[in-house]
Amino acid sequence: MHDAAMLLAVLVATLRAATPLVLAGLGELVAERAGVLNLGLEGMMLVGAVTGFIAAVATGNLAWGLLAAMLAGAAMAAAFAFLTLGLRANQVATGLALTIFGVGFSALVGNSYQSQPIQGLATTLFPELSTAGPLLQQVLLIDPLVWLSLVAPVLVHRFLYRSRAGLILRAVGESHDVAHAFGYHVIRIRVLATLFGGAMSGLAGAYLSLAYTPMWTENMVAGRGWIALALVVFSTWKPGWLVVGAWLFGFVTIAGFQAEALGLSVSPQLLATLPYLSTIIVLVLISRDRVRLKLNAPAALGKPFNPAA
Repeated sequence: MHDAAMLLAVLVATLRAATPLVLAGLGELVAERAGVLNLGLEGMMLVGAVTGFIAAVATGNLAWGLLAAMLAGAAMAAAFAFLTLGLRANQVATGLALTIFGVGFSALVGNSYQSQPIQGLATTLFPELSTAGPLLQQVLLIDPLVWLSLVAPVLVHRFLYRSRAGLILRAVGESHDVAHAFGYHVIRIRVLATLFGGAMSGLAGAYLSLAYTPMWTENMVAGRGWIALALVVFSTWKPGWLVVGAWLFGFVTIAGFQAEALGLSVSPQLLATLPYLSTIIVLVLISRDRVRLKLNAPAALGKPFNPAA
């Protein structure tokens, strides 16, 4: 029974650690499939985290917090879309500026809420969590957003590869000129894809502040936005492989805590860097196969489109 509880605990912890990466990564994957490169995931996740937390505290309802986080992420993405798709600003520079803005803005508005704990999503849904047995407690920790991280990749895959709208979106990402010639509204499609990416990033940030560690702390996203961006490349823009990469990162993340729990004398600093180090190693290995990346990357990724040209 103890071994079963330990195995289930590792599995649940891996899924929970991977959830924000899956949510944010899927949003960015859809945006990049449409040809939009948004490097502002870190900033959108932070704004989503602080907005969701403030809304949840103000209303006393976590559902409103999640909705507010998605709207905040979408608003950030709308600003990005206006600058890059409307004014044709450089997507890389604008995305970096979005992250810098998100870091500063979230720290400013969240200052008075710093380290203020609230009742988390799992505890709110399952009040008996604290008194449940070890096995049931682990099962109850799988909150709706974790389940969403398991279902969303299937839905995104079906949308991209089994629907007409997904085919059009991918066509826009491959060649916006051809898609425009066929009568498709390239800018509208890219704006919608960008807004979806922003909403998913906001939701991923809210998961951190309302479920994973139910409190707000400055810069609590801790680089997960950049990891989600890396996972899109790791997955070669395929939802299934993105999930696998997120689970790998999640397992490496909780492996450090398990090592400490088992009494292994490993430097805490080294354990903290393992997830990021493993991501760098994987990306280096992937980048060596340039042909594979070139074949799978959307051909129009990051390229501006001028309908008047």
